[in-house]
Amino acid sequence: MEQWQPYMPWIIMAVNGIIAGWLAGKLIGGGGLIRNLFVGIVGAFLGGALVNAGLLSLPFDLGLWGNQIAVSTIGAIVVIVMARVIGR
Repeated sequence: MEQWQPYMPWIIMAVNGIIAGWLAGKLIGGGGLIRNLFVGIVGAFLGGALVNAGLLSLPFDLGLWGNQIAVSTIGAIVVIVMARVIGR
């Protein structure tokens, strides 16, 4: 198990992203599985960057995992909206 320890933050972020992409796809309509997975992972990075920059804060506390998934989902929704605006 120790050999996986350096990769755990990346694995956790990917799992959060997968869940977030699925949720974002359900909330605002999305594509297939692969697209939702990609959007969720990119959204996790974007949501984390927005929180670190002080541009995003949650008005509620869902616990560690809940907050991470909520921020990742918000980031994924932003990614989907930006893609739709650019695509038009």
